[in-house]
Amino acid sequence: MSFPRTVLNDSVIIHPPGFYIIGFQTIPFVSVYFIFLALVYVVTVLFNCLVIYVIASNRCLHTSKFLAVVNLAVIDLILNSCTIPSMMKLFLIKDNFVPFDLCLVQMYVYYTFVSLESYALAILAYDRLIAICFPLRQNSINTLQNMSCIVGLTWSFALGVTAFTTGIMTRLSFCKSVTVFSYFCDYAPVFRLACNDYTMQWSAASVLTILIIVGPFTFILLSYVSILATVFRMKSLDNRSKALATCVEHVILVAVFYIPLLVIFTIGFYLGVIDPDQRVLSLSLASCVPPCVNPIVYSLTTKEIKIRTLALVRKGERVRKTQQ
Repeated sequence: MSFPRTVLNDSVIIHPPGFYIIGFQTIPFVSVYFIFLALVYVVTVLFNCLVIYVIASNRCLHTSKFLAVVNLAVIDLILNSCTIPSMMKLFLIKDNFVPFDLCLVQMYVYYTFVSLESYALAILAYDRLIAICFPLRQNSINTLQNMSCIVGLTWSFALGVTAFTTGIMTRLSFCKSVTVFSYFCDYAPVFRLACNDYTMQWSAASVLTILIIVGPFTFILLSYVSILATVFRMKSLDNRSKALATCVEHVILVAVFYIPLLVIFTIGFYLGVIDPDQRVLSLSLASCVPPCVNPIVYSLTTKEIKIRTLALVRKGERVRKTQQ
């Protein structure tokens, strides 16, 4: 196969026309898994769109807390939209060729929104931290303006860091295999196909892992250490229970998102002992399921959103009965 050649720093860089994505080769009944993912995608779109609509259409929900919630919903919607439809095309329609430029775009979008998902969970932890540890100063600290700045900074940082890590992939030369063992144009499986030195890309992947997973997860853990210290200083058992009850849903989201990713990246990326198909299956579940679970476990169980969602449903039922 003849690959296009470019010159970079007096070296010939060979970029292939594209990559062939393969995965799920040894997993039995894989079609059932894709039916499950299709259901996950439908639920993700419906419930996150519902959360976004309810918050956007109710001015009383235009607060710092619900800005963090709608930020998570938007990220969830885009994250699953950039992966699940592509997986259906690759593995059900068997159209598994991805052009080189499109591969980099998919890589960029995926890692940008995985980063933003991680930061969004950290922002929700920050919201709980302020609400429980500084209740009297909550309205002055956690203002809508401050939350907008925090959300804007996380988006700018994620977009910039991921642009750099994706951009340096163009410095690699691919002169042999163009087969990527994953469910999308995954960063590490792609750069390991290069026939020139990929130390820079490996270092960038390590730093990116720390920035998008370890850093926010550490912040969340420290936040909950502070929250627990504050809760146990409360004299009333009822106040303790109420404070902890507001954190349960968030803890579930954190566990669903971080635990699988930490296990996969630690065992697979650094130790390299995980079975390739198991890695693909686990990573796809870890990235596709949380955006589906988040609105059900967290957003729609929030009292204010639940009340307005039920009111919206009742209004729809009244309109339907009137039309009949």
